Amino acid sequence: MKESIVIKGARENNLKNVSLSIPKYKLVVLTGPSGSGKSTLAMDTLQRECQRQYMESMGLTSDSIGKPKVESIEGLSASISVGQHVTNRNPRSTVGTVTDIYTYVRFIFSRLGDRICPSCSGSIPPSFEPAGLLAEEDEDMERRMMRCPHCHIELEKLGMSHFSFNKPEGACEACSGLGHVASINEAAVFNPELSLRDGGVASLNGVHRDIQIRILMAAAKHYGFDLDPDQPLKEYGDIQHDLLYYGVESEAFKRHYPNVKPAQGTKFEGVIPGLWRRYKEKEGESSGHEKDGGFFHEQLCPGCSGARLKKEIRQVHVADASISDVSDWSLGDVYEWTQGLQAALPPEGLHLLEPILHDMPTRLKRNMDVGLSYLSMNRQTVTLSGGEAQRLRLASLLGSGLTGVLYILDEPTTGLHTRDTVGLIRVLQELRDLGNTVLVIEHDIEMMRAADHIIDIGPGAGVYGGTVVGQGSLEDLIASELSVTGAYLREESLPTSARVRRKGSGQYITIKGAQVRNIHIPLVSFPLGRLVSVTGVSGSGKSTLVFDILAQGNPKRNEQTGCKEMTGLEQVGNIVIFDQTPMGRIQRSNVATYTDVFTQLRQLFAGLPEARERKLTSKHFSFNTPGGRCETCQGLGVLSVDMNFLPDLEVKCHDCKGRRFTDEVLSVQYKGFSISDLLNMSVQESLPILKSETKIAGIIGMLCEVGLGYLKWGQSVKTLSGGEGQRIRLAKELSKPSKSHTLYLLDEPTTGLHPSDIKQLQVLLNKLVETGNTVVVVEHSLELIRESDWVIDIGPEGGAAGGRLVAEGTPEQVAEVSASYTGKFLKRVLAQGL
Repeated sequence: MKESIVIKGARENNLKNVSLSIPKYKLVVLTGPSGSGKSTLAMDTLQRECQRQYMESMGLTSDSIGKPKVESIEGLSASISVGQHVTNRNPRSTVGTVTDIYTYVRFIFSRLGDRICPSCSGSIPPSFEPAGLLAEEDEDMERRMMRCPHCHIELEKLGMSHFSFNKPEGACEACSGLGHVASINEAAVFNPELSLRDGGVASLNGVHRDIQIRILMAAAKHYGFDLDPDQPLKEYGDIQHDLLYYGVESEAFKRHYPNVKPAQGTKFEGVIPGLWRRYKEKEGESSGHEKDGGFFHEQLCPGCSGARLKKEIRQVHVADASISDVSDWSLGDVYEWTQGLQAALPPEGLHLLEPILHDMPTRLKRNMDVGLSYLSMNRQTVTLSGGEAQRLRLASLLGSGLTGVLYILDEPTTGLHTRDTVGLIRVLQELRDLGNTVLVIEHDIEMMRAADHIIDIGPGAGVYGGTVVGQGSLEDLIASELSVTGAYLREESLPTSARVRRKGSGQYITIKGAQVRNIHIPLVSFPLGRLVSVTGVSGSGKSTLVFDILAQGNPKRNEQTGCKEMTGLEQVGNIVIFDQTPMGRIQRSNVATYTDVFTQLRQLFAGLPEARERKLTSKHFSFNTPGGRCETCQGLGVLSVDMNFLPDLEVKCHDCKGRRFTDEVLSVQYKGFSISDLLNMSVQESLPILKSETKIAGIIGMLCEVGLGYLKWGQSVKTLSGGEGQRIRLAKELSKPSKSHTLYLLDEPTTGLHPSDIKQLQVLLNKLVETGNTVVVVEHSLELIRESDWVIDIGPEGGAAGGRLVAEGTPEQVAEVSASYTGKFLKRVLAQGL
C-alpha cells in the first residue's frame, strides 16, 4: 500500500508543473497567499481526478469530466471534499434536523412525555411502550388510541410525527410549522404621492416595469376606463386602485365587472398577488424578501410564538422541559439535559432510552468539539455561515467510521475564535487517527502548528504563484528562504516598537440597554474616527451587536432598534455594511459582470474596426443574450452532468470548448486577445492589456489592492467565498468618492486571507479611517485585532452564556483583562509575535 499521494507535473490553472508527495494518513495543511493555487491543487486536481476515476469505476465514460492537467497521480484514495457553501436553503431545515438530533428528541418525547388532557387538564404519564427505534409509526388508528385515567375519554396516542413541525400532525396550523408569518408592508411598496412612472410602486421598478405598465393600461382599456401612469396613486379611484393592487383575477376587482372576462394581453396580475407569488416561489426564505426592498413584514406566529408546533404538543414535558424548550437550547445545553435524564427518569424509562442515551450525547459532543456548542437546535441552516455549515458536515463525518479516505477541507477555521480552533484540530486528528488522510486548505497558524506536514504554495497569487515554495514542519518553513509563510513568521518573531493608536475624533456612538437575542449590554460605545474590532468566541453575540443593533441605527432620522437608546448617530452621514451574505446563486453573474467591467469590455470590442465591419454590436459580445453566444451552452461555457447521488458536475461545452461565443465573435481581437481570452484571465493578468482603458484599469487596481487579483473575470460569483464577495463589495465602495463621514461595518473581512495578505487589507482599512471615516470589523484574526485602535470584546462564552461586554479599550488594555479569551491570545501576540 502506497504511503503517499504522488503528484507529477500538475499544470491546472496557475500551477507551474508542480510535482510533490503528500503523506497519507496524516494531517496535512496546504497554505500560501490567497490565489496562489492551493484550491487548484486540492480541488481542481486531486478532487476532480477522484471524480473521474469514480465514474470510470462505475463503467461510465469520463470524457465529459476531463482529466486535470497533470502528468500522473499515484496512490490516490477515495475522497470527500467538505466546502463552505450552504447548499440546503429550505427554511424548514434546522440544525436539529440536519444533525438528526431533533429525531432523537422527538423519540424521547413521544415515548416518555407527560401529557396534559385537553378535556380535564389532568396529567397523563407516559406508558413506556417499546417501539421500533426512531421509526415513524405505522400502526392503524385503533391501536393508537388511549384512555385518559382522569376523565376516561379516548385520546389519540402521540407518536414521533406529532412532534415534527414538518408533518401536519404536529405543525402549528397558523404558520404550517414555519414559526413565523409574513404580511406585505404596503408602505414600502406603494408611495401614494408618486405616479407609476415616477416610482409609485417600488416592486415595479425593475427591468420589467414598462412591460407591466403597458399590461396594466391594456387591462384598463379592455374594461372601459382610463388609467394614467403619470397620475399620483393617491388620485386613483376605487377601480384603478383595485386593478393595480389586486389584479384582474381578484374578487376585489371582479365586483366592478362581474360579467367581463380578461382578454389576452390584459391579465394584469396585481402588485400584491405578484409579491405573494414570488414570496412563495422563494419558499419564504428570509434572504429573499429581506433583500426585496423590505416589502414583507415577518413576525413570530401568533399561534405558536415561533415554536412551530401545536399547543397540545408544546404541553408535553420530559424532565421538566417541553420539546419547544429543548429546541430553543444550544447544543451544549441539550447535551447537559441528556446527561441529566438518567437521574430524572424511572427505571422503565431508562431501559427504553438506553440506545438513545448512548448515541445522542456522542453526536452532540462531536458538534461541540468543532466549536458549534452555541448553535440552537431550531437555528435555520440557511442562516449559518459557510464555516458553520462546513463544521456541521465535518461533525457528521466523524460518525461514519470510514477509513482510507482522503478528506479535503476548505479553511475549516473560518469563523472560529482561536480558543475554539483547538477543539477543531482535535476533531481532524481523530479523523486522521481512524486511518484517513486529512488535507486542509488553511491560513491559521494554530492549525499549521498541529499539522504533521505543511505544503506552502506561492510565492504570490495568480501567475505569480503556482509553485511549491516550502514543505515540512512549521519550523522547516520558518527556516526556508523561499517560503512566503516562513517569511511572514520570521518577521512576526522580531521585536516591535510600541504601536501608536489613533485617538479618533473624540466623538462616540453610544448604545444603551442593548437587548437582542443573547445580547444584554447596559452600555457600550464605539469611538468614531478609529478602526474598531468587535471580538469574542463564536456565538458570543458580536454580529448581533454590530449588524442587528448598531447597523439598524438611522443617521438621518436618529432612530434605533434593539436598544433603549443610541446617541451619536448625527455625527455619521451614512452606514455601509459589508457582510458575508453570498453574492448570489445566479450562474451567469461573474466577477466581470458584478464589477460592471463586462459592460465596458463589450463596448470596447464592439468599437473595434473588425467588429464594425462585421456589424457586431455590444449585444453580440454578451453571453447572456442570443446573437453571438454559443447556443449549446447558452454562453455559460459549461454543461451540467447528472452524477446520480453525487453533486452535479460541470464540464466544458463540447461545441465552443468553454469559450462561450461563436467563432465570428471570437475572431474579433483586442491586442491579440478575444473577449473569451480576457474572461479566462485573472484580474491581475489583464492589467498590462487593459491599462490604457482608464476606468477598467482603476477597477483592476482596486481589486488587486483588496487581494483579489487572482480571481478570473469569468469566474461565477457562486464560487466565491463570503470573504471574497465582501472584498469585491469593498473594492466597489472604495472606488466611489466619500462625501461624508461614513460608518463602515465589516463581517470578518480577513476570511480566506493569508496572514501576509491581511497586512494589505489593513492598509485599505486604514485608508478609510484616515480619510475621516470609522471602520468597525467583527473579527477573529489576531493579526487585524492587534492593529486596531480599539477593541470591544463580547462573551465570555457563546449562546446564552455570552452576550455580555467582557472588555473594551486598546488592544493592550484588553490584553490585561483576565476574563477575556481574546485578551489572553492578544497578550501573547503583542508581547512576542506569533
